[in-house]
This record gives sequence, C-alpha cells and structure tokens, in this order.
Amino acid sequence: MGVKFAVLAVASVLSFVQGRAQPDGGYSEAGGRSTVALTATAVLALHAAGAEVSDKTRAYVLAHEDGLPPTELELVVLAESVTGGASDGALAALSSLQHDTGAIGEALNSTYWGVLALRQAGQPVTRAAVSFVLRGQQRSGGFPWIRGVPADTDDTGAAVQSLVAAGVRGKPIARALAYLRVRQNADGGFELKPGGPSNAQSTAWAIQAFVAAGVKPPATAFRYLRKLRGADGSIRYSARYATTPLWVSAQVLPALLRRSFPLR
Repeated sequence: MGVKFAVLAVASVLSFVQGRAQPDGGYSEAGGRSTVALTATAVLALHAAGAEVSDKTRAYVLAHEDGLPPTELELVVLAESVTGGASDGALAALSSLQHDTGAIGEALNSTYWGVLALRQAGQPVTRAAVSFVLRGQQRSGGFPWIRGVPADTDDTGAAVQSLVAAGVRGKPIARALAYLRVRQNADGGFELKPGGPSNAQSTAWAIQAFVAAGVKPPATAFRYLRKLRGADGSIRYSARYATTPLWVSAQVLPALLRRSFPLR
C-alpha cells in the first residue's frame, strides 16, 4: 500500500507540473506569466520523471537565456542540457562568470549551481571552484548561500550535490550530511534554518543531498512530503502555507523520485 501510494503521489505531482504549461511554451503559476526560472525548474522536474519536454518549451528557454543573473543562467544551462544541449551562448555566459578565485558568479550559491550546470553540460570543473566551495563549509558542517551568514539546509543540499558532482567524497560530505540530520524535525520534514518549521523545499534539498552521496534518505522525509500533497496534485510549501505551488512542486518532484543533480 505504501509503495502504491508513493507512485500515485509522484504521478499526481507530475500531472500538476505538466498542467502549468502555457501557450508560449513557458510555465507559470496560476494567473501569472511564464518566467524562464519557473520554466527551467519545470523542465528539470519533467526530465527527472522521464516525461516529455516539448520543443516549444526548449525554444522558450533558449529565447530567454540572455541577461540573466548567475543562478538563473545556471538553472537555464541545466534545463537546456537535458533537452538537447546547452547553447553556445549560454555556455559562454557561464564561462564568463568563472573567477581566478574559483568562484562562479559572486557568491557561494552561484558557485554550487555553477558546478552543477557545468557538470550537467558535460563541462569540466576547475580545482579552484571545488576549493572555493569547500572553504565555505562551516564548523557545523553546513554551507551558507554567501560568506558571513549562517549555513542553511537548502544551500547545504546544493553544495553536497555540487561537490559530489565534482568528485569529492569523504569527510566534507559526511559533515554536511550530519548537519542536515540535525535539521530534520519531528514531523519528518527539514527546516531551512535552526529552530524553524519544516518546509517542502528544504526537505527536498536534504533528500537530494543524501541521494547524491549514496546514503539512504530518511523515510520520514518522504512521508512528510506526501502529506503536503493537495487535491490538485500540487505540493504545499508547508503544513501552514500553500504558496508558489508550481515552484514548490517542481522542486520537490526530483526528490520524490530520488533523483539528485546533475540529472543522469
């Protein structure tokens, strides 16, 4: 019964995400306009589920790849890479973000996403970039989005996936997973920051970190996510709030499928 329910939950979330496709090829929240970030996030969710991504959607992403902030550009490179390959322009823009320090963009989180984008596109990652990420790990084992602020679950999950994608194993990964285990609440979900309530996206990032590291995620995390599924198939942000359902659902779907980035 548990396995059957899990399969039905994944199918309903997938159906919800597919239902947010717009005539222009993009994806949007109900009543909103298509955005490249939402569309790229939906593309990754669809690909993780083995669902078809239309040529029109790929065309939408390609048409909106210019002038983006680093993390959105990196998200676009991920999405383009799983739908036929990243464009020369997007790869050139990503390459221009790489600094001698190893940073990709100006922050730690843009470097996590940059590493994932490069690996999804089949591009090499410099030793300097890996070192830059490793230097961001805090005593707690967690990673922040930028230096000088406390670590959080989402960025730790992204950092673990980027490090594993770059070939890192051992103590840094174990320390990060230990940090994440402390962030799990009694309801099975994961909090963004210490003392906070559980939410779907932080839970998804934590699951993906465990999956990337080859460690079995807590079963209670999946049960928490399935409890957040609404009648329309969307995933609530938390037990208290239902907000940005497409964004939340698309981010959660790969985790429900036990898929980590980069997608293979």
